[in-house]
Amino acid sequence: MPPFLRTYFTPNATAVKFAIKTTLAMMLALYVALAFDVERPYWALISAAFLQIRPMSGMVVEKGLCQLGGTALGAIVGIFIMALFAQARLPALLTLTCWIMLCTYVGSLWRNNYTYGCLMAAVTAMLIVVISSGSTPAGIFDIAVARMTELGLGALCAMLVSALLWPSHVGTHLATQADTVINEAFTHAALRLEASDDIAAMQEALRGSLTPLAVLETDSQAARFEGPVGPGRVRATHVLTRRTLRFFANLQALHQLMHDHADRLAPESIELAGQVANGFRDAEHVKGVADARKALQGLRHRVHESEEEASLAPLDRRLRLGLRESIGHAMVMLDAREAIASPASHKLRSSPLAWHRDHLAASINAIRSGLLFSLLATFWIVTAWQSAMIAMMLGTLFSAFFASRDNPIAITMMFYKGMLAAIPSAFLFGHVLLSQANGFPMLAMLFGTPLFLGLLGATNPATMGYCLAFTIFNILLTMPGNGMDFSFDSFANRVVAVVIGLSCVVMSFRLLPGLGTRLRRRRLINAISKDIHELTRRSIRDAETRFSGHMADRLLQLAQHDDMLPEQQRHLFILGLTGLDLGTATLRLRDRLDDAPHPSIREAHRHLLGTLASGFEESANGRPPQWIREAGQQLDEAIKAYGDVPADRQVLLEGLIERLELALERLARIMANQPTRPHPPIKRLSPVDQP
Repeated sequence: MPPFLRTYFTPNATAVKFAIKTTLAMMLALYVALAFDVERPYWALISAAFLQIRPMSGMVVEKGLCQLGGTALGAIVGIFIMALFAQARLPALLTLTCWIMLCTYVGSLWRNNYTYGCLMAAVTAMLIVVISSGSTPAGIFDIAVARMTELGLGALCAMLVSALLWPSHVGTHLATQADTVINEAFTHAALRLEASDDIAAMQEALRGSLTPLAVLETDSQAARFEGPVGPGRVRATHVLTRRTLRFFANLQALHQLMHDHADRLAPESIELAGQVANGFRDAEHVKGVADARKALQGLRHRVHESEEEASLAPLDRRLRLGLRESIGHAMVMLDAREAIASPASHKLRSSPLAWHRDHLAASINAIRSGLLFSLLATFWIVTAWQSAMIAMMLGTLFSAFFASRDNPIAITMMFYKGMLAAIPSAFLFGHVLLSQANGFPMLAMLFGTPLFLGLLGATNPATMGYCLAFTIFNILLTMPGNGMDFSFDSFANRVVAVVIGLSCVVMSFRLLPGLGTRLRRRRLINAISKDIHELTRRSIRDAETRFSGHMADRLLQLAQHDDMLPEQQRHLFILGLTGLDLGTATLRLRDRLDDAPHPSIREAHRHLLGTLASGFEESANGRPPQWIREAGQQLDEAIKAYGDVPADRQVLLEGLIERLELALERLARIMANQPTRPHPPIKRLSPVDQP
């Protein structure tokens, strides 16, 4: 059944509850706005609708606070602009354009509701400057107060309805996302440890874990507004993100060893990895965290370190150590899941993560918004058409709102089609029928019908863009108020203004779409290389915080770019995971050797880390890494000459460096579009081989 038919003929309970809650919030905002005779009640409706898109209580509160803060900031800026250029329209509009560009730039650097606050700051300043042109200073202040009142009223009504009617909480949402992250991660682990050749299945499982992980990390901030246990959920989310990324890094390394160098591993090691793979499949299917933890504890006993392991080759020992580390990370992931669901009884400590910020992409978004607003402002000045302000508002709103989305052109086209569907609906319900209504109950019944129908499909990702646009444009084309104008010419003016405004948004994204796939890929590679280099310049804790947060975001972006490339070029997952593996190994080496007693060891250690970072950059650009083996040999010599390191630790270090060199050489071949070939054996370093 097509998505639209399934949405409206077999709606689920969640969709019906969402539509009822949001419609009631908007009707409550409209009733209060009409009772207090505010100038533009429809802004209260739009405000309530935007806040109810994510109806969880903490999310609504966070978004409401960001909206109120952004509105207040925008009002102050708008008043300041008019105080400077009250009688000079062009300088005022130029200054406003700079402000809109700044808000779009800052909003594009964030991943949470602060982006929405920046959007409100831009739109509020635009409304004050445009509407108050030619007004007195007192009139400008009244307009600013009116805009804040309208948007604040919608926010308060949305928060009230969200808290009282079928309240849902961010904590429940986070626990559901965490379950998805862990289950998909365990599926990915089983495929990796089986040395599977099904790259598509591994990528699907990895994407299935990374997508909710990114949502989990972004949405967790709203848990702070759900009582004293909220910060505990936020910390647990950070732990889950870090450990999941380390888990994936280990799996990438283990898969590369078993898939490309199985002939250099003992058969017992391969068999042990298969047993761990089956254990992860069992842990995925069991019900409950306690049973999953028992399954993982059974795996840990199978791969525990034994005396016979000391006689194995470095790569075999590295493989078994990697299996133990993967199980350990999985255990901590389960602990984090428990702390997210029950933060009062399970407490974890963690520092916040940093996010990848692309300043070039943000600058392009800002330039696009500035050019679009300048074009529409010029159209308004030249035509002196009053309805052109609607086009300006839509251009400012949606050019900034869609700029930070993954595929803004597709989303804009969905909104465009939803807007076209809203035109006959608004004419029928908002003008023909509403002109005969008498009293608020009849107004709410007639006007609320298309809003409810639009919101009913807003919970389905396949229909969300169309349905939200249908709802919003029904409001903008009707503009309910105490002094409504039901004439056809006013409705036609609004329709033309809406079509012009949204058409300009579509045109702006097509003419200036942002960074291309190749350029974005190159920038992501450079950003990962830079972060790996900087791992040696910060404290271990700070370096891990920044690196984990950046890589979570970048891996998701690399996954999305893989989908845009031809089948034979989909290797960006491998690139990101190799960078993550190398960064994790760098942090492990720093943890063990940063405080080495002898300066020769520390110097050789720093040289090795720099060589590894340069090797990743070379490999990501299709060139074989250089001097890694020599740098590892220098460190090995320094440790044997000046250090007091047990022999088994030296063998593990040797195996780690050998594995990293193999991984980087494989990445170089892939990035150079060469077939992967078995690597010739690397001679093991021993005391006899030392020069």
